[in-house]
Amino acid sequence: MFVPDPSKRQQDKITIVIVSRLVYRKGMDLLAGIIPVICNKHPDVNFIIGGDGPKRTLLEEIRENNQLQDRVTFLGPLKHSEVRNVLVQGHILINTSLTEAFCIAIVEAACCGLQVVSTRVGGVPEVLPPEMIKLAEPSVKALVSALEDAISDQRNGKVIDPYEAHERIKNMYTWPNVARRTDVVYDMVHKLPDPDMSTRIRRYYQCGPLAGKLFVIAMVLDLFFLFILKIFQPENEIEACPDFSEAFRKPTFIRPNSARKSQPENIRHRGKLKST
Repeated sequence: MFVPDPSKRQQDKITIVIVSRLVYRKGMDLLAGIIPVICNKHPDVNFIIGGDGPKRTLLEEIRENNQLQDRVTFLGPLKHSEVRNVLVQGHILINTSLTEAFCIAIVEAACCGLQVVSTRVGGVPEVLPPEMIKLAEPSVKALVSALEDAISDQRNGKVIDPYEAHERIKNMYTWPNVARRTDVVYDMVHKLPDPDMSTRIRRYYQCGPLAGKLFVIAMVLDLFFLFILKIFQPENEIEACPDFSEAFRKPTFIRPNSARKSQPENIRHRGKLKST
């Protein structure tokens, strides 16, 4: 879906795109500090903001107070099918998140050929290769510096060709690839030995001077609740879930329709379920 289209960009302007929920966790307070500084220093830079949230009011006030109505455009809520058409209008995407596990938005932007500027938080540094992303600490000063470096690269042509970026991202992230990597993690965790109760309590206790004690109290209460449940319903009275792992590994032979027609109705019905 996220194919580049450089013809949609303004040739005489540099467009910075933000596609995000406009909430505190996504760093909208940082963005509110970045926009006036960049617009004041770089007259040829515009912003497009896609998304909605409680921080939109703050960003609109910044636009009004700095008279940037012709340089900062709000698109409002976007459907996922509309995101690509917004991204291809930009040269740079900025992500100001304060916390982030992965950030699919920067992958979609890089796939559309945009240069990415992002906060160095969570798993973001592992998502894209260094030549496709500029990382900065979650502060206005650091992000402005990284954004100005990206703007300079755009002016000097020191950026990866959009179609080359698309091909690299296309081969880097595929669902079969992600599934294989996830499977490796699950297998690795499955092979770890189960920690005993004292080890688990010690780990909870080490989570912090206050939080650790609260976690231990919560764990003890959970164990007490489990003990009460076992009195009313002992473990040996609970039906165990059968192990289907071997069954899933064996190929299932489905009879052709002509063979199933001669079978009793209940068997034919079960065959249809398998086929489905």
